[in-house]
Amino acid sequence: MVTAGVFMVARLSPLFELAPNAQSFVIFIGATTAMFAATVGLVQNDIKRIIAYSTCSQLGYMFVAMGCGAYSVGMFHLFTHAFFKALLFLGSGAVILAMHHEQDIRHMGGLKDRIPYTYIVMIIGTLALTGFPLTAGYFSKDAIIEAAFVAKSPMALYGFICTVGAALLTSFYSWRLIFKTFHGEPHDRKHWKEAHESPMVMLIPLGFLAFGSIVAGLPFKEVFAGHGVEGFFRESLTFAKSNSVLEDMHHVPLAIGILPTVMMAIGFLVAWHFYIRRPDIPVELARQHEVLYKFLLNKWYFDEIYDAIFVRPIKWLGRLLWKGGDGWLIDGFGPDGVSARVLDVTRNVMRLQTGYLYHYAFAMLIGAAAFITWFMFAMH
Repeated sequence: MVTAGVFMVARLSPLFELAPNAQSFVIFIGATTAMFAATVGLVQNDIKRIIAYSTCSQLGYMFVAMGCGAYSVGMFHLFTHAFFKALLFLGSGAVILAMHHEQDIRHMGGLKDRIPYTYIVMIIGTLALTGFPLTAGYFSKDAIIEAAFVAKSPMALYGFICTVGAALLTSFYSWRLIFKTFHGEPHDRKHWKEAHESPMVMLIPLGFLAFGSIVAGLPFKEVFAGHGVEGFFRESLTFAKSNSVLEDMHHVPLAIGILPTVMMAIGFLVAWHFYIRRPDIPVELARQHEVLYKFLLNKWYFDEIYDAIFVRPIKWLGRLLWKGGDGWLIDGFGPDGVSARVLDVTRNVMRLQTGYLYHYAFAMLIGAAAFITWFMFAMH
């Protein structure tokens, strides 16, 4: 569904080219998503959750490209991302299988000696995700950042800053996952000793995905982000005459071109320092900045905010309509209420039918007296 959203925006390029405000909004949502998910991924401990938030962040990148008018570049990242993210997800599944269904990276460590094949393919996936030169992710991710730099949208600068920042954070949390999972001392020696490679039914697809994570970039660069876009996509995408983003991308300053790679290197070095050289630093930072740590660990409290703004009011309204509307009003005064009142009346009328002759004689006497009284007053 999420990839379908990227595809849909690309196919709706004729409309977006006529709606610059909508494009700016797409950039804002994409850039904010890229940063939000990247910050959340920094502190997660579930191996699959880290990769899931990484996916969310990379989708933000794709939407930044779409909002900048570089539709083919967004599709390029969608294409390359499929290889290395599928590789990382399947690789994390191999790790979980090796660790007897343990998903918490805090309970792992030292697995590179037990499952070396999985370690190598996970490294390849991480290199592609972080944009290591000549991997698939390097070409598509850098192209998005360059597109954000040259785009004419008012939100383009915001998109550029967020995507560059997310590149640094992506590198950090990706290498954090690798170092905590495969390096250092085993935290669960029992499961570590029993760890073994996955069956060939998993290892062969991992190999193919690793191959794609390396080679899916350069051969396709020209048709997605170069001069072959028009011939490849033809009527599938529409670029307005004023949209020169694909051409301008090829003339960015050298500093902008190497900036994502520099961010990737910084993220790697910080993660190496934190989790290989001085693993006590992250623990101390989490203790000193407990509020920030919990804020990120709890996903910016989005679930709680969503619950307060949407879930609870809707539940309250639903209960009100159920108890007050359906129960009190409709059941009380509607068909159920009418039938209930009829039953009440008939029950009370039934009490008049006692079966005693003197009761009926008394009722007749009262009726006759009432009739004579009314007749006398009517004559006057």
